[in-house]
Amino acid sequence: MSLPPTDTSNPDYFHRVVDCQWACPAHTDVPEYIRLIALGEFSEAYLVNRESNVFPGILGRVCDRPCEPACRRGRVEDKPVAICRLKRVAADHKDDIRGRLPAPPAQKNGKRVACIGAGPASLTVANDLLPLGYEVVIFEQWDKAGGLMRTNIPAFRLPESVLAEEIGYIVGMGAEIRYNARIDSLGRLLESGGFDAVFVGSGAPKGKELKLPGREASSANVHIGIQWLESVAFKHIEKIGERVLIIGVGNTAMDCCRSSLRLGAKDVKVMARKPRQFFKASEWELEDAESENVEIVVNHAPKAFVVENGRLTGMTFERMEYEFDSRGRITSERVTGETFFPADDVILAIGQENAFPWIEDNLGVEFDRWHVPVVDPATFQSTRAGVFFGGDAAFGPKNIIWAVEHGHQAAISIHNHCMGQPVTNRLPPTMNLSSRKMGLHEWSYKNDYNPVERRLVPHVSLKERFKQINIEVELGFDAEQAAAEVQRCLNCDVQTVFEAKLCIECDACLDICPTDCLTITRNGEEAELVTRLKAPRHNPSEPLFVSDPLKATGRVMVKDEDLCVHCGLCAERCPTAAWDMQKSKIHLPHACDHQWPSPQQRKTA
Repeated sequence: MSLPPTDTSNPDYFHRVVDCQWACPAHTDVPEYIRLIALGEFSEAYLVNRESNVFPGILGRVCDRPCEPACRRGRVEDKPVAICRLKRVAADHKDDIRGRLPAPPAQKNGKRVACIGAGPASLTVANDLLPLGYEVVIFEQWDKAGGLMRTNIPAFRLPESVLAEEIGYIVGMGAEIRYNARIDSLGRLLESGGFDAVFVGSGAPKGKELKLPGREASSANVHIGIQWLESVAFKHIEKIGERVLIIGVGNTAMDCCRSSLRLGAKDVKVMARKPRQFFKASEWELEDAESENVEIVVNHAPKAFVVENGRLTGMTFERMEYEFDSRGRITSERVTGETFFPADDVILAIGQENAFPWIEDNLGVEFDRWHVPVVDPATFQSTRAGVFFGGDAAFGPKNIIWAVEHGHQAAISIHNHCMGQPVTNRLPPTMNLSSRKMGLHEWSYKNDYNPVERRLVPHVSLKERFKQINIEVELGFDAEQAAAEVQRCLNCDVQTVFEAKLCIECDACLDICPTDCLTITRNGEEAELVTRLKAPRHNPSEPLFVSDPLKATGRVMVKDEDLCVHCGLCAERCPTAAWDMQKSKIHLPHACDHQWPSPQQRKTA
């Protein structure tokens, strides 16, 4: 059976081709803001970012960067574009943008929404609902807002001033944050709070325990990672022992080990049960820790806490060996011995969980067997109408950018719920395409390939960075570095658009394509057709473009989107303009796009 022509009218098709934007949970328009940075339009670039990710300055420092492994630049050389750090460039160099942010209407809509926890998910909900006339009240257990962005990310990675600025934008829209206002009963809030909807964005605040021999006897010197970081953030802890063991190897573990160095530790080891390829921490987090002389010890499973004369002296670990299959998965493990590591303090960073002791059983909010709330993954509504969850509170620990996207989607549902509409009512995404052609061989974008390598972000020297715990280690790109890095973007949102009826099958595009991503061939079943492509197909998850039948021979133009680098040479060479370079602009609706009552409803009312 032949492959059907690709439906390029589906907005997901060209959206998916912009791999960085597709991989971003909030779908930030990466190529657009990079072009604006290249033009020196930092405020415009910041606002493009903020439309989707809400916290460009924060995420430009601490985002988990799912966009970068997806970056098409990584297919033609080792390193992707420094997308995340360019986000910070826009944030650091913008003008005052407060006057350009959405303003709440003078006439409110009479609806009140409660958000529990002042973290990124709740702040995003407020950001989206305030311009629609909602009164949004955020209940925060601490005396400052930010959630995990404040309590679990150290100041040497995320300065207080950046947090205050971007949270301040949302407060400036009219959000009311009630500090030191811990919610102890959802039932009381629902019964007497006077709210039309409640959003739970309380995170996953419970750190996992490690129940081993000696745990109770050593409790004074064994700390739960996320609680310990909270205590450091609020200056309840200002020192630690000279020898510290970190159990676990996620991003929280990296923050714990680097914070320990700033609180007086001299010898810090991160203990990992498995080899490096199984680490949960981001590679750049590992590199930053190792650059500060943190030792990462692999293949050691914790066995016991060792206590002498009532005080922790260290831990014993089993030395592990593993066997792997051809795909790198562990097929067996064995213990080969035992080792003792001395320690004055141990920090457990082996994961975190949801905790909802304040949600009563009789409210209609259901939980699964792991005590995770049953939440609709599209609407973010719980099993009780009007109660929504987002961020780590919804599906367990992820990262800030996921919490932001949850907030966007939950805000749509809250808006629908408060306006008497089904929470499932959601506008579809739309796509605009516009030609970049200025002349026969001229384009309104820079389409030459710049071979410059990825710029390295400068850091504060090792001698200086430990003097205070709040000295930001990364300095960000300077003007020259930023100017070089933006040139590495391949403009993946400028699409190669093909018009089959104009093609004369002259093969000019095939001849000039530098990656051999184009093939003109007879149609057929996909498994057989791919054997006839000019270049091997390396990534079957990336869809093929298949044209309508060409009028001369009935063959089809096939394009491997995974190989295309959007250089535009096919469009320059084509004598009939069958190929064109067109800028794609995806619009993913937020709450502000859902108008209730609709114009039609207002007309018939």
